[in-house]
Amino acid sequence: MKPNEYPITLTTFPRLGSQGEFTIPYYPPSGQKLRSQFLPDEIANPHIRFPTLAANIRARRGRKVEINVPVYRDEYTPWPFKDPTVDYDLHNWPEDNDVRRGAAKENHIYMDAMAFGMGSCCLQITFQSKNITEGRRLYDQLSPLGPIMLALTAATPIYKGFLADTDVRWNQISAAVDDRTPGELGDKPLKNDRWRIPKSRYASNSTYISQDPRLRKEYMDPDLIIDQDLKQRLKNGGMDDLLATHFAHLFIRDPLVIFNEDLKELDLDKTDHFENLQSTNWQHIRFKPPPHDSDIGWRVEFRPMEIQITDFENAAFSIFMVLITRAILSFDLNFYIPITKVTENMSTAHARNAVLEQRFYFRKKPFPTRPPKPISNGASGSATLSPISRPPTPFGVVEDEYDLFTIDEIINGQSSDSTTSPFPGLIPLVESYLGSVNVDVETRCELARYLDLIRKRASGELWTAAKWIRHFVRGHAEYRGDSVVGEGVCFDLVKRVEEITRGERGGRVGGDGWEMFGEKMR
Repeated sequence: MKPNEYPITLTTFPRLGSQGEFTIPYYPPSGQKLRSQFLPDEIANPHIRFPTLAANIRARRGRKVEINVPVYRDEYTPWPFKDPTVDYDLHNWPEDNDVRRGAAKENHIYMDAMAFGMGSCCLQITFQSKNITEGRRLYDQLSPLGPIMLALTAATPIYKGFLADTDVRWNQISAAVDDRTPGELGDKPLKNDRWRIPKSRYASNSTYISQDPRLRKEYMDPDLIIDQDLKQRLKNGGMDDLLATHFAHLFIRDPLVIFNEDLKELDLDKTDHFENLQSTNWQHIRFKPPPHDSDIGWRVEFRPMEIQITDFENAAFSIFMVLITRAILSFDLNFYIPITKVTENMSTAHARNAVLEQRFYFRKKPFPTRPPKPISNGASGSATLSPISRPPTPFGVVEDEYDLFTIDEIINGQSSDSTTSPFPGLIPLVESYLGSVNVDVETRCELARYLDLIRKRASGELWTAAKWIRHFVRGHAEYRGDSVVGEGVCFDLVKRVEEITRGERGGRVGGDGWEMFGEKMR
């Protein structure tokens, strides 16, 4: 790398797509491949798959993608806000008519290309399962945790040189690859399409798939769109109803990219066509069957978390999620809530400072209900039933099984004063798991440092990256209180992130980023 280059981890470059130069070397926008008002073609991966993907999404939609992020209204932000970077007089491509037809919303930051979403960085973790049963179980139990971890890792308060009124990236990526037609969106009557589809192909999960007896039909999405014919074919081939429903839902989508050689001959020993659709359904948890030519096994991918500024933070969240999966399997935990509430939680996670100011639906009692075990009465051979140590899981009204919680309550637990049956908290559950296995003292101390970061982020004692970045911008001498993140502010922000990453002063009380780390943890 050049002397003035350094690798950092931010979800997005703050001025990507802004007016002026934001790449070196500079390239003009509005190229033939992306047709973006704001981004040059050269910013995209040159492999044929990526410009083809962007072009096919545009072609299927009949227009460019529309990404509108609410702008943060500061003291001097013009209101109503009209994105000043939008050129309504551009006539290079037919899609330039989009903005004249209302694509850019008032009081929003407008973006028009796949790269604004898929150019984001995130923290994804893939878990290996011992078999398909365990994989399906983890897929279900991790699903309600997705929105919680999205809000807890919030790190994206800037888009295209403007402060946004959201803290996370998820919806922006969802819009960046949304290939739904006007009919599928419900904007026009269905003509050549089969369904109205409520979500982008990049969205939160819509299915549960485990054959867990605790999975109630009331948890499922009553309006789930599936290909009924495909589901029946899968069932005829031996697939159970839950898994057939899952794939019949994923396969309502059209493939976005197909290579000519894959159409010449159908090779049933390969899974290329399956992976083509599977890999372009970007849900917040992905169930990954084994490749046909590998013994890698069944995997589950946890996708919602935002990338963090330092390796320490990324390690902390990665290790925490691994430990959560171990606790789920070890204690047979039950986090089921209706899947529609998970979707609602994903929306809630986008709110500014959601980690402290919002409440999320979560299950009240995660522990399994065990049937009473007989206790022998000695020589008589008779037996009595031992008392149940925990109250049985209710099988009445589903709404009684979950409630609204703060993230602090979900991560750290409720106090016994707040309820007669307090939620134990994810970190206490992880600590209970660690206490049940043979972990040496040194490893426990290392893990404690990671868990302490997450504990304090949830309580608000330490800031999220989104809050720190927003505070840095608003406190900068060049910031005018108008929501604009200028070149000087952006340069100093990135330089400060570099200093934190290098560990020159980051993490020390009074040093760069201390609000995110407190006492030095690395």
